[in-house]
Amino acid sequence: MSSAQIIFTFYLVAVTIGFLLLSLPIAHRPGVDLSIIDTLFVAVSAVSVTGLTPVSTPDTFSVPGYFILAFVFQIGGIGVMTLSTFIWLLIGKKIGLKERQLIMTDHNQSNLSGLVNLMRNILLIIFLIEAIGAIVLGLYFLNYYPTWQEAFLHGFFASVSATTNAGFDITGASLAPYATDYFVQTVTVILITLGAIGFPVLIEVKQFFWNLKEKRRFQFSLFTKLTTLMFLLLLVIGTVLISTLERSAYLSGKAWHEAFFYAFFQSATTRSGGLSTMDVSEFTIPTLLVMCALMFIGASPSSVGGGIRTTTFALNILFVYHYARGRKTVKIFRRELHEDDIIKSLVVTMLAAFICFSSVVILSLIESFSLIEIMFEVCSAFGTTGLSMGITSGLSTLGKLIIITLMFIGRIGMVSFILMMGGPRVQPDYHYPKERVIIG
Repeated sequence: MSSAQIIFTFYLVAVTIGFLLLSLPIAHRPGVDLSIIDTLFVAVSAVSVTGLTPVSTPDTFSVPGYFILAFVFQIGGIGVMTLSTFIWLLIGKKIGLKERQLIMTDHNQSNLSGLVNLMRNILLIIFLIEAIGAIVLGLYFLNYYPTWQEAFLHGFFASVSATTNAGFDITGASLAPYATDYFVQTVTVILITLGAIGFPVLIEVKQFFWNLKEKRRFQFSLFTKLTTLMFLLLLVIGTVLISTLERSAYLSGKAWHEAFFYAFFQSATTRSGGLSTMDVSEFTIPTLLVMCALMFIGASPSSVGGGIRTTTFALNILFVYHYARGRKTVKIFRRELHEDDIIKSLVVTMLAAFICFSSVVILSLIESFSLIEIMFEVCSAFGTTGLSMGITSGLSTLGKLIIITLMFIGRIGMVSFILMMGGPRVQPDYHYPKERVIIG
């Protein structure tokens, strides 16, 4: 099998493990009987760190079930190859060429060098972020919960769910209980951003501060510059659009700080976070369409999120801009992009749009929900976001299987999905005569 097909198999194994763990009686509250399809749905949602669920997490799962879910989040968020590398290093296994190829495929890297060190850094950074988040939120939640055990349980789960962008909650209402608590929202947005902005970006920032301490010069890579710029632009644009579109609707009559945080948090969570401070079904259709677009774009490559990814969208915009100006090459930050990367970004976007469009059409035929509700659910599943207008539990078995497939594709990534479907690459040893075709 190719590296992409092996990675696909590894994630299937991860789903199977998650399914078996979540099927254990100890994971459920007394008297709760979870169906096979719903258990599978939750397992895929947890591995793909999406957050869509047909059941209420606090009403269905016990405290041990919360920890099982958090464990499955780690598998999906950090990636199967990162955890595999960690286990291989613990048992003293040599990381050979084949293992490095698998790591490269799982994290969509283009270079075999430095991959083992990358995996070490990812584990260190993510676990450190989750620990700090759990301590900060746990201490703060002492103001909300009667015992320190309950406060730190909520702090731990909220930190892991936000950092891995899992989107699950144990409040029963996402972050709606903290709709006016800007400290909880700010910490959550920071955790979501650190998980979704991309592991290479975090590692380069770490290296930057290390070099600053050592008084050595450091230059950020094009990937870090491009993905950070696009990430921030989408966050700002989303906030402005939601604020503008809902000014005379949901945000009408609210104080400026309330309106800002509602728009800001909902814009941030579309990066793949899946947590929300209100019922998104109360938004108007234009706002929901904007959120669909943001969820379709998703998070950054080599992160915990899904979607077509921020750099893919950036390359599409840059290509259109340069083509409109009559240029055959794409340049940014005094660098010229590879033609292969431009082609890959267009292929990913086109195939992703086709998959989502086909899913919307099929679900519209078999489900009784409105078109906007179905579009929102599809984009949320593909972007591994987890936001919903409340239709997940009402989907038919076939509808749930379609959403499960979208979540799985969103997690393994479009590039890996394309390579898996295409099989090993074979370069042709001949060419036909070229001929022009009229376009446009």
